[in-house]
Amino acid sequence: MKRYISLLLAAALLLCLAGCAAQAAQAPEPTVSFTDSCGRTVALPKTLTRVAPSGAVATMLLATIAPEYLVSVNATPSSSQYKYLPQELLSLPTTGQMYGSKSTLNLETLLACGAQAVIDLGDKKDNMAADLDELQKKLGIPVIFIEADLAHMAEAYRTLGSLLSGKQARGAELADFCEKTVAMAEENSAKIPASERLSVLYTSGVSGLDTNARGSIQAQVLELIGADNAAVVEDVSNKGGGNTVSLEQLYAFDPDVILFSAGSIYGTVSQNPAWTQLRAIQTGRYYEIPSLPYNWMSNPPSLNMILGIWWAGNLLYPDVYDCDMTEKAQEIFRLFWGYALSDSEAAQLLGREAGA
Repeated sequence: MKRYISLLLAAALLLCLAGCAAQAAQAPEPTVSFTDSCGRTVALPKTLTRVAPSGAVATMLLATIAPEYLVSVNATPSSSQYKYLPQELLSLPTTGQMYGSKSTLNLETLLACGAQAVIDLGDKKDNMAADLDELQKKLGIPVIFIEADLAHMAEAYRTLGSLLSGKQARGAELADFCEKTVAMAEENSAKIPASERLSVLYTSGVSGLDTNARGSIQAQVLELIGADNAAVVEDVSNKGGGNTVSLEQLYAFDPDVILFSAGSIYGTVSQNPAWTQLRAIQTGRYYEIPSLPYNWMSNPPSLNMILGIWWAGNLLYPDVYDCDMTEKAQEIFRLFWGYALSDSEAAQLLGREAGA
């Protein structure tokens, strides 16, 4: 009888333990309350180590602070980018882009990634709060927005550092560099008299007739470093391709300097009759923007703009932005991407100017 009672007690104990284990497994994950840049208050996991980016800007920023926490990327990096980027990014599933002309967010893939939260980073857009609420409802996981244009990039890194488990020191390190870079540009820009400010056309695309106009998110670097954006248009576009202009408008702008994107007519423009009468072409003041691992000026408008501040500032106003660009590029590649950029690689990235 005693043996029977002992067996019953043991069985009861096992059932109790199993029930406790099941209850523990079903217990909700501890959360913290976070108010994002849209003013939305969202409950986030207290231990946040699995995140999905909403698009290209978020992918870039998250890849520099916590690449091992990413469960997806917006798009697979190109082969030319491979060596510069954390290797974790190369095998992750792609979930597309939430905003922009390439808005292709794949909810099914995103759900399958096992993310604890979706993080959107970049500039504020109209109706953003409602969009994020809708996406959060569809996914059943937290979705937050952190403003991360040039003026807010340092703050964005510090915020990410506080939200992502164990990343506070890394966030502070990247934030400090962004903060010092923006402050340096503001200080240097104030030194440049209005009479000495260069008018600059920042083109995108193959033809050179797509421009990132004054006031666009894509052209933030020009305005910060003390240049005058030559492209003044109505209905400014913030998309990567910017606004398309005509040759007539191009000659009306007639900038001091033209910046071409990689893969454009840059290499042949001096033999193109449609362009040869422009002042920048005649004086040889046209340049190709370095583009690895991303365009240094923008497109997407993310942390690559930090490097663009140093490059464009030193290019346009070398006496004011007095630095060794090889050393500065090496410092930034090492800090943000963990990549040791060689002197020869830096020379190759920096050497495209006036048909070189």
